[in-house]
Amino acid sequence: MPWSETDIPDQVGRVAIVTGGNGGLGLETVRQLGRKGAHVIMAARNMSKATKAAAEIRPDVSDSLLEVRNLDLSSMASIEEFATGVTSEYKSIHLLFNNAGVMATPQQLTADGFELQFGTNHLGHFYLTYLLLPLLLQAPAARVVSTSSTARFSAGKYDLDNLHLRVGYKPWEAYGISKRANLHFAIELNNRLAAAGAATTAYAADPGFSKTDLQATSSQSSGGFSQRISHVGVERIGQPAARGALPQLRAGTDPAARGGTLYRPKWIGWGDPVIGRIGRRLRKPEDLAGLWKVSEVDLNIKFDVAAMVAEAD
Repeated sequence: MPWSETDIPDQVGRVAIVTGGNGGLGLETVRQLGRKGAHVIMAARNMSKATKAAAEIRPDVSDSLLEVRNLDLSSMASIEEFATGVTSEYKSIHLLFNNAGVMATPQQLTADGFELQFGTNHLGHFYLTYLLLPLLLQAPAARVVSTSSTARFSAGKYDLDNLHLRVGYKPWEAYGISKRANLHFAIELNNRLAAAGAATTAYAADPGFSKTDLQATSSQSSGGFSQRISHVGVERIGQPAARGALPQLRAGTDPAARGGTLYRPKWIGWGDPVIGRIGRRLRKPEDLAGLWKVSEVDLNIKFDVAAMVAEAD
């Protein structure tokens, strides 16, 4: 049977965080969770845009169930400030959607010196999850959903020493590396949670070809030919953002979902959300562990899932 937003179970009493919740897939995720009664934190970098987005969905989500908070995933300081605010006000979090991202940007660095796409799309979410995992472990069967993309296949050769593409930078390759990292993080996080006996699970989601403002923003910011072609192509054949959000919504809310899985559209770019196959090449244990280690070194942290689970118990 096809799965749609009507299949989302009641979310009353649950707290959800959606990064990039002010547009595209994120906004649709916020809308559907709010409709089902979840208290949703819309985490966004552009507060003006977020305020307008919140007003847009007010007919679907009551004021008491929606709050907007500032979060810039390209800044460790901003991530820390956001996490501190959440942990001071909430005892547990049930859902974390690592959804925000930048796409095919010109070569530039984050505030902390990381390549912008890898630093924002992967490292920013890796750090955010690290800071919020204690709260997730306090909720019954919490879930972490990370948004990947078919662009992961454009990542090129797996090279743990060149994830920031400091030499030979190519916008689409860098984007692909960050989206492959999102998938690998989801799988490895779930592996470590399961090994530690945690009830918290992690998932990856691929929205397929979805019409969101991400393509338009990429095209405008870079002015690149490939970015413009991508934007035009998705505008012509892409599915609505509401459909593109279904894989991550299913991963986050379907009671039958199994941790460590990837949800994607049935026909790769379009269709109902289904479990997608992850080939052996994309789930090599040494690659998953290697990315985790590189991320810890970049951020100067020790993301010890087992220790966090033990402390939560």
